[in-house]
This record gives sequence, C-alpha cells and structure tokens, in this order.
Amino acid sequence: MRKLTMLVLVVAFAVVVAACAADGTETTTSPPGDTPTTAAGPTTTAGDGTTTAPPTTQPAPTGPYEYLGRAQAGEFAGATVEILSQWIDAEGENFEATIQPFIDATGIEVNFEGITDYETVLRTRIDGGNAPDLAQIAQPGLMQSLASEGRLVSLSDWFNVDQLSQDYIQSFIDLGSYENTLYGVYFKGDLKSIVWYPVQAFADAGYAIPTTWDELITLSDQIVADGNGNPWCVSMEHGDVTGWVATDWIEDVLLRTAPPETYDQWVRHEIPFDDPAVVNAANLVAEVWFADDYVFGGSTAINGTWVGDTQTPMFDAAGPKCWMHKQAAWIPEFWPEGTAAGVDSSFFYFPPIDPAYGSPVLGAGDMFVMFDDRPEVRATLEFLATAEGAQGWIENGGFVSPNLSVPLDWYSTYPNDELAVILAGASTLRFDASDTMPAEVGQGTFWAGMIEWVAANGAGTEDIFAEIEASWP
Repeated sequence: MRKLTMLVLVVAFAVVVAACAADGTETTTSPPGDTPTTAAGPTTTAGDGTTTAPPTTQPAPTGPYEYLGRAQAGEFAGATVEILSQWIDAEGENFEATIQPFIDATGIEVNFEGITDYETVLRTRIDGGNAPDLAQIAQPGLMQSLASEGRLVSLSDWFNVDQLSQDYIQSFIDLGSYENTLYGVYFKGDLKSIVWYPVQAFADAGYAIPTTWDELITLSDQIVADGNGNPWCVSMEHGDVTGWVATDWIEDVLLRTAPPETYDQWVRHEIPFDDPAVVNAANLVAEVWFADDYVFGGSTAINGTWVGDTQTPMFDAAGPKCWMHKQAAWIPEFWPEGTAAGVDSSFFYFPPIDPAYGSPVLGAGDMFVMFDDRPEVRATLEFLATAEGAQGWIENGGFVSPNLSVPLDWYSTYPNDELAVILAGASTLRFDASDTMPAEVGQGTFWAGMIEWVAANGAGTEDIFAEIEASWP
C-alpha cells in the first residue's frame, strides 16, 4: 500500500534558514554546467567505409546534470521538445518566462502548450500514441496509474537522483516515485489553506479578519445581515477536472476536525472513504456552501462558473457581491484586469476549527513526467529540476518551488513572503488527498461525486460517499 508523505512546500525555507543559522554561513547554489570539459562531435564515414573523428568541439560544461551540460554546450541545438500542461493564460505565460533562458542557452526549441480539459486531452493523446515529450501532472495518483501501465520513462535509470536528493526533501521524491522508481520531478508547489478578500472594502465595512471557525461563520452572518451581498465566492467548473474545489474544502476541514492520522488512513484506504470523520467534514462544508445567502449564485453558480471567474464578483465596481474566496496562491493570476494582489486583495489563513488539531495546512504540487526518452528531453527535464529552472516564475510572483537550492531572496514578491509565514506556523502539513488517491477515485468518482453533491445542495452525503467507497480499486 502506498505511503503518504508529508508535504513541506515553502516550509522547507525553515530548513535552509536553520542550516544557515547553525553555522553562520549562507547556502549558495552554482548553476549546473560551469566546469569545462571537452566534447567530441559525431563521427563521419568516408567513401571507403572508414570512420574518422571530427575535430574537438567547443568546451562542454559539466555539472550535476549531464544532459543539461551537453545542451548548454550546444550539442542539441535545433532539436525540438514538446511540453503539455494545464497552465493557461497568466500561468502559461509565467511558465514560458521560466523556460526561455533554457531555450536561449541551448538552442533547443521548446513547444509549450497549455490546454483546458487537460486530463482528457492528455489521456487521449497517450492512448493514441501521440503523447508529448514532457507533461505536467498535479496528481501523484495519475502518475502512478500511468507508470503502472508502462507509459512513462523511468528517471531512475539516468537522472542524477543523488543531486535531486540534495535539492528536494524525501517527501517530494517519494511522491514522484512508483514502486521505488522515480518517474516525476516536482516543479511547483501550492498552498491551499488561504482565503482571499477585498482589502479596502473589508476596511470600509469594518470587517475584521477571522482567526477561528466561529469568527468566520459570525462574519459570514454579519455580511448577510448587513445586506452586503453574499459572504462567499465559490465555484468549481473546470472542464474534465470539475469537482476538485469541493475536495479541497473537505480535505482542509478534515484536517481541522480530526487527527492527521485519520487523514493519512483515509488516503491509504485504511479506513473507508465514507468514514464518519470524512462525512462530518463534508457536512461542515455544506453548512457554508448551501446556507441561505452564503454563496454568490448558489449551487447553480458553484457547478456552472469556471474556477478562474469565481472571484470576479468580489471586484465589482459597485462593491463586492461576494467577499471571501478560498483558493490557492495562484488564483490572483485570474483577477480582473487592473486588480492587483496585495493591493486590492489579500488573504488570511483558513481558520482552525477544533483547537486540538492546531493549525494545519493543505498543499499540492505539480511534477513533470517523461514520455519520450531523447537527450534533448532529458536536458529539458534536468533544467526544470534546477533552481534556475524556476527563477522566471518566482520573480513574476505567485510561485513556490519545492527545490531547497532556490535562494531565499528570490522570494521577495507578494504573496510568497506571506505564504512562508503561514507555513512556518503550521502544526500539520499534508498533500492534497484527492491528488494522492488512486486516479479512479481521487480524480474520478470523488470529483464526479462532488458535482452530484452540489447539484443536490449537499443532500445525500452519506450515500454519495458510500458510492465513492464502493469504487475504490
């Protein structure tokens, strides 16, 4: 049975800071590929069948990653690598910004495409024999399914796992592995236990940031009583991945109402999916999602509004139509034009419920997996495993790298600086459960069940969860 590992995300900063404080030195990382060596070009064949070696080419840099060094020496210039992901709009632009230095340094052409209905398109391409060279995957369960089918290239056969172990905590290596073989390299982390709100409107209305669940509910009731629209912006339409917003809420509430061991047992299926603790968490979410006047547009809008538009009513020119939006740190990339995170909006920690369970944090992440094993593809994946491979997106903001070698001073922009504060105060850290469960459940019946659950205004929770339990492979 699969082992659930703890997600650390930016709390890894604390490890780096502690290490620096212990010996009074700073930790620095040199870009891979700065020690020269000599590389030979391809051999040529004469008319009589004899072969001759060409003159020595320009010095080729070496470093912890062999293929990246060879790419930086120009060996693969002119080759093409295709990358597929679910990052669109601003997220897609940020990834293009972070991969551009690699393109400039190597001459490798990277064809990046961000698409909607990502899971369906990716699976269709894989089944049709047209998989991309590299693909972004957010769910360890999906990676494990693809690995078990023999679809993925093993990274353990050639990747410098020793270097990866220096740069990443073991949790991320475990989450990128299947049956003790590495198949995925983590690139991006997300913090989910936060709630966004309109800063100036909150201040003008005299609303205080809630620090407990009771205060959160009291604030929601006050917004309704004041006639200030609806307290919550909630929606989850996202093409073929619709439903994940509800699973995030339930997972976050479960961590606040039950011991972390219960969460771990649930993910590992050591307790049934419809365990009373899980049903209780769903019912608490229902008390927010389906309470009268709590959610803008009600259940119809929850199921029918694209996740990137969830928060738009919060920035209405006439004043907020909804006031709070629980979503990960990447969501400001979908704010309306002219609206700045950290100025027009900010976030607070999703409050604890039962003090016995402290201040838990739910997170997630994105890995890259490989479908076609060519030297230029290896070089691209190695670059994405370096600190420099994340620098462009970090500098644009809204990005957390799980790579410990990323210099702390790169995280100088909002919201990264404030996310680190929340993570440093976390008593428990866990990876998104639906992403970690078998794909048939986590990205299948669980998501689908949430669509049904919303359509029923939260009725029939026990029956829906029992159906999901029956679907466990």
